[in-house]
Amino acid sequence: MPPLVEITGLTAAFDGVPALRSVDLSVGRGEAVALVGESGCGKSVTWLAALGLLPGKARVGGSVRLDGQEILGAPPATLDAVRGGRVAMIFQDPASSLNPVHRIGRQITEALALHRGTTGAAAREEARRLLDRVGMPDARRRLDAYPHELSGGQNQRVMIAMALAGAPELLVADEPTTALDVTIQAQILELLAEIRRDTGMALVLISHDLGVVAETCERVCVMYAGRIVEETAAADLFAAPAHPYAAGLLAALPPIDGARRPLAAIPGGVPEPWAMPPGCAYAPRCPRRVAACEEAVPRLSTVAPAHRAACIRPLPQGAARELMSA
Repeated sequence: MPPLVEITGLTAAFDGVPALRSVDLSVGRGEAVALVGESGCGKSVTWLAALGLLPGKARVGGSVRLDGQEILGAPPATLDAVRGGRVAMIFQDPASSLNPVHRIGRQITEALALHRGTTGAAAREEARRLLDRVGMPDARRRLDAYPHELSGGQNQRVMIAMALAGAPELLVADEPTTALDVTIQAQILELLAEIRRDTGMALVLISHDLGVVAETCERVCVMYAGRIVEETAAADLFAAPAHPYAAGLLAALPPIDGARRPLAAIPGGVPEPWAMPPGCAYAPRCPRRVAACEEAVPRLSTVAPAHRAACIRPLPQGAARELMSA
């Protein structure tokens, strides 16, 4: 079956400085895919570029096909039907995404009118049903509340309700639990999983929290400096990462059991887009680098069945475990 979304060779540049460097990514129907990596790796920009949400000065190239139809550079009328309709996106700070001067009910009914053509009393009743669906307590009364009267977790539920107003085939969740405490975070993740089970909706989770990814997603794409450097099933990534960067991210996680040990930090930082090193962008931070790493950008190649990594010296399983436990 062809993928629901297929991104090929996606690039984005601001004032001539590349932010995305040929991203290839696909999402199947009903699939849960994670994009992980440090801040500044290009996770959010990938989907903002794919959905035509970057500012006008951005130069975007490549191909983004939704159900076989090219949407990159599509006319505004086409994108208006896609965004919020077939593909919805929620962000990590819901308070900044909601209009502070309009009541919650008005904002949800506006989405219903735009994507379903539902207005009046029917739209208000459907808005109440959506708030009930996302677990909002006393949903009917909350329709008349303003965003500042709700907690962070409640505002995130409102954002999810607005996303569901268009009955999307794909939900892109950009750090949806970052500002929430662990109890509310667990509730939001369970809500997203329940919605997927009930509707068959696909999910893209943008996160730096590997624990959240392990619980939520079936496949993981690790991003670094505007490129995907590793792609595999979530279980395989946690058991045997092939790229040294992915292994470094996992090594930085505190162990749940066993002897206590210092956390292993990756030295340095993600290079700035205007100061990219030659060859592999991770080479200056990589403990396995050799001279050949600086000669060419490594391609995303198969290192095991359904497992790809952009590294000329991918880690064998034993080496990955040693690095993660060092």
